[in-house]
Amino acid sequence: MRLTLKAIPKKLRLRWQKWLAKRIPASRQFTLSHKSIFILPSAFGLAWIGLILLLYLFGTNYQNNLIIGLSLLLASLFQTCIIYSYKNLAGLRLSAIKNPQIYAGGTASFAVELSHHDLGLAASQSNPHGSRDNRHQQICLRFANQHHVRVKHVINEQLTYVPLDNCQRGRLNPGRITVESYFPLGLCRTWSYVDLDLQQIIFAKPKPYEIILSAADKEAQEDEHGLQRAGVSEFNELRAYVPGESLKQVAWKQWAQGKGLLTKTFSQPQGKPLWLLLANITGHDIEERLSKLAWQVDELSRRQQVFGVVLDNAHTIEQNIGDSHRITCQQAIALFQTKSGRDEEASHAG
Repeated sequence: MRLTLKAIPKKLRLRWQKWLAKRIPASRQFTLSHKSIFILPSAFGLAWIGLILLLYLFGTNYQNNLIIGLSLLLASLFQTCIIYSYKNLAGLRLSAIKNPQIYAGGTASFAVELSHHDLGLAASQSNPHGSRDNRHQQICLRFANQHHVRVKHVINEQLTYVPLDNCQRGRLNPGRITVESYFPLGLCRTWSYVDLDLQQIIFAKPKPYEIILSAADKEAQEDEHGLQRAGVSEFNELRAYVPGESLKQVAWKQWAQGKGLLTKTFSQPQGKPLWLLLANITGHDIEERLSKLAWQVDELSRRQQVFGVVLDNAHTIEQNIGDSHRITCQQAIALFQTKSGRDEEASHAG
């Protein structure tokens, strides 16, 4: 049974993590070498060692050179496996890749690029044609207490996704990735703990909810709030003249300069911009209310409406439009905490 960190005393665990942070520091790109690779016999390897000792004792006791030779052969095979298991991980480079947006409640997949960095072992591992394929084989990657993903062999640069289940809303730091392998014969477990400094903001899980208008314009329809339409209040841009358009909108000054017929376009807001207020949303708890607000943000962004978000007196996102505004709002919702939540987090930190 594999020893978990929870079974280790807290003081010893903290000392281990401190030593590990110094030995293998956090970095967005990390290459495994002798300083960061650990090797120990697996359960099968321990049984193999026991068999070697047993054969050697029988051979010496009965003065049977054949059995003694067999035990030495098995011992040399075990030693060879140690060397090849180290070579299998040495030079493996892990690079963090920017992750897509992740919503709470599901499984987050963190993208990691695997490649090879030459540590002076290329000559011994390259085939006669100079190919570097299958340099690293049977690699498993996982976060602590999570399912692993297996990479059969690394060919050039290869992208893999390390899963993390049951993500909660907020800022997520999944911690170190355990990189391990039992290649070639399963006699040795070769592993490392790599910290790629993975930081991810987990958005609140959207939950459909009626959009309550907070603008004072009751005559405007919901779909019209915040939209832009052609008008005459504010100059927008110049575009090519289309036959049949009003000559009043023609840019005669540009025409006189020899730039051809251009039409001036104007824009004005149709209806009043929309404010989304967390206080207007009902729910069993703050998480449900934030989920409904997150859905409203996505929905209004899909409709290309101008809107702002008010979480409380201290957290307001000004009215805007576009995908960058949607991401800003979702990040604010994801990181929002009530006063009781902040007090609880401070007590845990203390």
